[in-house]
Amino acid sequence: MSVLDLARPEIRAMQPYSSARMEASGGKVMLNANESAWAPPGDHGLGCNRYPDPQPRELTDALASLYGVRPEQVLVGRGSDEAIDLLVRAFCRAGEDAIAIQPPTFGMYAVCARVQNAGIVEVPLAADFSLDAVALLAAVTPAVKLVFVCTPNNPTGQLVSPETIERLAIALKGRALLVVDEAYIEFADAVSVASLINRYDNLAVLRTLSKAWALAGARIGTLLANEEVITLLRRVMAPYPLPRPCIALALEALSSTGQAEVRVHLATVREQRERMASALAVLPGVREVLPSQANFLAVRFDDAGAVYQRLLEAGIVVRDVRRYPGLGDALRITIGNVEENDRVLTVLKRPAQDGRHVADGLASGERA
Repeated sequence: MSVLDLARPEIRAMQPYSSARMEASGGKVMLNANESAWAPPGDHGLGCNRYPDPQPRELTDALASLYGVRPEQVLVGRGSDEAIDLLVRAFCRAGEDAIAIQPPTFGMYAVCARVQNAGIVEVPLAADFSLDAVALLAAVTPAVKLVFVCTPNNPTGQLVSPETIERLAIALKGRALLVVDEAYIEFADAVSVASLINRYDNLAVLRTLSKAWALAGARIGTLLANEEVITLLRRVMAPYPLPRPCIALALEALSSTGQAEVRVHLATVREQRERMASALAVLPGVREVLPSQANFLAVRFDDAGAVYQRLLEAGIVVRDVRRYPGLGDALRITIGNVEENDRVLTVLKRPAQDGRHVADGLASGERA
């Protein structure tokens, strides 16, 4: 059974839109796409008056080299969110099919399913936020076409072992496409499972340049999968998903100079993550700092709502994750630079009744 047998038959049968750049590219006189012949002000040689290639070969080659796969196994889009949406639209028939997730986890899986009117099968993580593979596999009915696994998980930060991923891929073969979200893998003491896509045609891996590569504003996300899946998703993808300035930024980041800079930043984040985890764990009112392999910490407080407000009043915004199952007392704190992390600790070390004083001091320019 091919993995494409899991996809919507109408998507497999449809004739995809053929953009002008797909039909022809590289000519000297381009008069096939109703573009302007003049570059806009401030173009700086980017050529923004012309549509970019739907999947720029230089960028797909660079990402394939980075992730250890073939260019034909790479689909680049507007963040990994777009890849999630494409997967749900291509594999889930509205009102019939479903996805499986393990809450607490990244909210976009469920959002994309709801937009498509696909079902959502929830298999909660264990009490220690580890993945229960037995329970997950037992919950995968014939209606489930996609199983999402986030590792390191957002918002808890824990890893799922490559052995567990491989076990799931084997058990789900012919039943569902296993989608492993590795948005934070660069921060972890672990290797990607991208190499396993050559062994299992029902495995796909999500990667992004938004986190470790500091390109959140450029919106560059990647799906790694076997060529059949990539070809299928290109049928439903927007014709020109990547703006030329974003392509240029990504290529610069992926250069040897850019990669060296990223390695320095990654080392700093890991060092600061451990420092923050130790410092937060001993503060009054902190119940637990969950072990994390990502660039954030999920922290449980005696009164998370009050802590959130104190930080907000001091000009510090963290993520309130109390609505997530099992995290009713938690906040997610991204690891910032040294000064930003110091500000968080300074505010939390002050007695609660001094919260307003801290906020006033920061507002008047006092360094916390």
